[in-house]
Amino acid sequence: MSSGGPKRRSAAGPVPAAVLALVLAACTAPAGTQTGTTTASTGTTTASTGATSAGTTAQSITTVASGLESPWSIAVLPDGGALVSENDSGLVKHIADGKTVAAVPVEPKPDPTGEGGLLGLALSPDFAKDRRVYVYLTAAQDNRVLSYRWQDEKLSEARVVLAGIPKARVHNGGRLKFGPDGYLYIGTGDAMQPNSAQDRSSLAGKILRVTRDGTPAPGNPFGNSPVYSYGHRNVQGLAWDSSGQLWASEFGPDRDDELNRIRAGGNYGWPVVTGAPGDRRFIDAVYVWPSTAEASPSGLAIVDDTAWLAALRGQRLWRVKLGRAIESRDVRDYLVYEYGRLRDVTEAPDGSLWILTNGTSGDRMLSLRAG
Repeated sequence: MSSGGPKRRSAAGPVPAAVLALVLAACTAPAGTQTGTTTASTGTTTASTGATSAGTTAQSITTVASGLESPWSIAVLPDGGALVSENDSGLVKHIADGKTVAAVPVEPKPDPTGEGGLLGLALSPDFAKDRRVYVYLTAAQDNRVLSYRWQDEKLSEARVVLAGIPKARVHNGGRLKFGPDGYLYIGTGDAMQPNSAQDRSSLAGKILRVTRDGTPAPGNPFGNSPVYSYGHRNVQGLAWDSSGQLWASEFGPDRDDELNRIRAGGNYGWPVVTGAPGDRRFIDAVYVWPSTAEASPSGLAIVDDTAWLAALRGQRLWRVKLGRAIESRDVRDYLVYEYGRLRDVTEAPDGSLWILTNGTSGDRMLSLRAG
């Protein structure tokens, strides 16, 4: 990676599924012990060295809950507790006052093969009234979104919201978020069929936007279709800034992890290009990490127009101050190699950040107050 001016990425071309399987380890596998950090940098579509590493200087890190097993997503409850999905076990755990007070299996039992399993969680915007919890899971034949009623530490009244999202051993996407418009946004992966990301008739490699019952949301860019944006490889994080702008984090192959500013109807280039090549046919990523060893950005939270990204292979928490252009001074990393892989991050009721570790011995939910 260069340390000077803009760094552009060339066209990637169609990528066979077999090749993508070979580079999976570069996308999500744990990194080995390293010294120092090499981080991302200048411009709206560029990346190089120069961002600031906070390393061990992050302030006020505490454990909120321990004894978790490969947790994937956090949904903050109105009473200040949280629901946490566990990828492999298929359990939704209720965390309250630092303890797991309930562990409830999701039915049908998710298929945890590879990157599948129990993935994203989201609460209905009217949760206080309807008690509905939305779940993204890998089923026997597909990935799908269901909703359940959460009452008295039980999940009941299961409803299929959206089925038929292609599944594979890897690249299953899985993030769920309700937007400020009240509609459900769903991040999917290409399910090891890269060209499906360019096929608007496929649900793979997309950001989808649907009503609470799963029908295409009014105003979607392609008529009676749930597709909101396309050309994605494996969407992992979704969040909105104070202006209502949607942002998404996305795994690259063996290079070019991305932070994208999402536009309705936008084509983000996969598998033809990655990162920010300046190809006018596609929308460039706003920020690119050329090395997946430093990122593999998963969960995304935005607080006061600052993005926080939980990094898997990078084993750190990234902070990116959002703007039309992102400079090296706007990017900083925390908790570098201190807690292993990080899967999700969200704003906690007390204004701190809740963070999930993932794939370590004794996963936990952390609370961070960053300086």
